[in-house]
Amino acid sequence: MSTKLDHLSAQLKLALSGHITKQTVSLGEITIECRAEHLIEVCAKLRDHAELKFEQLTDLCGVDYSDYKDGAWQGARYAVVLHLLSVSLNQRLRLRVFAQNDDFPVLPTLVDAWPVANWYEREAFDLFGIMFENHPDLRRILTDYGFVGHPFRKDFPMIGNVEMRYDPEQQRVIYQRVSIELRNNVPRVIRDEGAHHG
Repeated sequence: MSTKLDHLSAQLKLALSGHITKQTVSLGEITIECRAEHLIEVCAKLRDHAELKFEQLTDLCGVDYSDYKDGAWQGARYAVVLHLLSVSLNQRLRLRVFAQNDDFPVLPTLVDAWPVANWYEREAFDLFGIMFENHPDLRRILTDYGFVGHPFRKDFPMIGNVEMRYDPEQQRVIYQRVSIELRNNVPRVIRDEGAHHG
């Protein structure tokens, strides 16, 4: 680990003692984990502590671990990963937190800590079904209003549940159950092993 990462690692342990459940270094960046009930407190310290100063949330995304490592994953199914940037101290950090309930994943909103979290959290809700408690406007952002399900979940059907088409008789767009037959989308490559190419 570089001197800069060593310093950041030490400051994280000092500022967040007892709240970090895991800390790793990968690709020149530190990743920490905390429990969901400590997320707001941890984020406030990451933003405000004089030796951390993570003023910017550059990304927040949902993750579905249900088929991770070919099904060998033993932990909670849904997580949110935050990417933080300290402009003033020129350092980055990754924070991962797991939702405790796989059937109804809920995490606290971070809109009060970083207002930009608003749309990121809406995206994680829309695509993964992760709820953000106390979010000011938690509604779909990428899929249509009538969309059923969350398309980035590993168990969501590849062809979806409904299709949309224009009905010339009704002169409007209508939704109906998918009429596409399930099929293998992996192309088959057939090679003639006996053919000589010159």
